[in-house]
Amino acid sequence: MQADITTSDRCPCCGQPRRIAHLVDLYERSYRLLERLVPELNLPFDRAVSKSATDLPLVLTVVERAPYTAELRLTYEFKDENGERRLEPDLWIKVYRDARVAEALDCGQRPTWLAQMFGDIQAHDYLHDQWGRNHMLAKWLEYLLDHGHGFAIAARPRNSKPAA
Repeated sequence: MQADITTSDRCPCCGQPRRIAHLVDLYERSYRLLERLVPELNLPFDRAVSKSATDLPLVLTVVERAPYTAELRLTYEFKDENGERRLEPDLWIKVYRDARVAEALDCGQRPTWLAQMFGDIQAHDYLHDQWGRNHMLAKWLEYLLDHGHGFAIAARPRNSKPAA
């Protein structure tokens, strides 16, 4: 007996049942978009600001570097009506340069992967949440590119030794 597939178990872009392969396709699409936004994915800077005539300043902050991966934070940074600093959306992105995929880890605080310790329910929930985060990432990257953002010429001090 097959379980009913609910709307939340269907891909928002094609309506088909969600598959891990489709999520990986989304990661690949996000990588290609991110590569257009940030041509130097070896990230030879720690922080950069992209300015657009039609959008808010976009801030890219490098969180972590490794030989084949990098984690970065992509956000608008502005002050709210109380003068408090706000970061929205605040996307944590892991870039796998060797596999040419980019994964939105979280929109807010960095998540922890609890599924390894606590079983399938957390794994299902994590993968379910990945769909929303990664669709948002791909759509936002398209929006940013449409509004002329890019870090090829953005204000950013270069590191003396970029990551490999």
